[in-house]
Amino acid sequence: MKRENFVKLPPLVQDYLTYVEAIKGHSTLSVTEYASDLRTFFRFMAKHKGLYPEATPDNEIDLSQIDINFIQGITLNDAYTFLVYCKNVRGNNETTRARRVVCIRRFFSYLSDNLGLLSVNPMKNLDAPKTKKSLPKYLTLEEAQKLLSVIDGKYKERDFAIITLFLNCGMRLAELVSIDYSDIKSDGTLVITGKGNKERTVYLNQACIDAVTEYMKVRPNDKVKDKALFISSRYQRISPRMVEIMVANNLEKAGLGGRGLSVHKLRHTAATLMYQHGNVDVLVLKEILGHENLGTTEIYTHIQSDASKQAIDSNPLANNKPNFTS
Repeated sequence: MKRENFVKLPPLVQDYLTYVEAIKGHSTLSVTEYASDLRTFFRFMAKHKGLYPEATPDNEIDLSQIDINFIQGITLNDAYTFLVYCKNVRGNNETTRARRVVCIRRFFSYLSDNLGLLSVNPMKNLDAPKTKKSLPKYLTLEEAQKLLSVIDGKYKERDFAIITLFLNCGMRLAELVSIDYSDIKSDGTLVITGKGNKERTVYLNQACIDAVTEYMKVRPNDKVKDKALFISSRYQRISPRMVEIMVANNLEKAGLGGRGLSVHKLRHTAATLMYQHGNVDVLVLKEILGHENLGTTEIYTHIQSDASKQAIDSNPLANNKPNFTS
């Protein structure tokens, strides 16, 4: 959902989006996701509550008339009916539906707790569907080395530095593209601005320092006014989409395409390699990755357990059977 379309949302939703960005410090991507989820929710409610016929196309629904009086009439059961619609009509999976639940709960909490517009929050006990906890996909050490080895082309120094930072520091895509060259300090540290505009400092290993140094030798400093570290062919800060395309192309060149790998999987790779090969304490890993909750980081301990199981299963004696004779 494009930001310019926020004006087509209910006024209270527009106020809420301003609040979560300005006060709560959520990223532009998160705010856009909230906007999209709330638009879907209120379009459904507009038809469910009889403001529009069921056959009305979504893009013909005027959400500007959704006010607090309308919202006060939305019940918990209405919200569950919306989730059934998301599952059966929109085909949303558990993860998407759970995200929508979080968005709805937070919006209604804002109306009741922050603005006092609702005497009772009907969504306080709105339950989210259970989501499957699957282990994140990641590259093995050999695959990561293969990925780095295939990087070539006109912007090879830049692309090599980008992927090196992903694989060694475990940063998010939004964090990487927001790096300014001044964020790299003389003591070999990098200041990363993460979710909620929270800053954290990570130490750059020699591979990162060497990769960035080589890139800075060819960075078009005389043509760039932007303070961004990584520059596009148009001499502007590189976009997240351009990085995604570059990573996807190199994964394909390395023979790693078609496995559902992505930029975010490079972050998982960094975390996994640090945990499996470096004996990194999970609390230290939490700080490096910028996780707010330890539970998010602990998934990598499960990866270690899974790897241990695979190692034991690969023992040549794994399929040996007892052969007793009486």
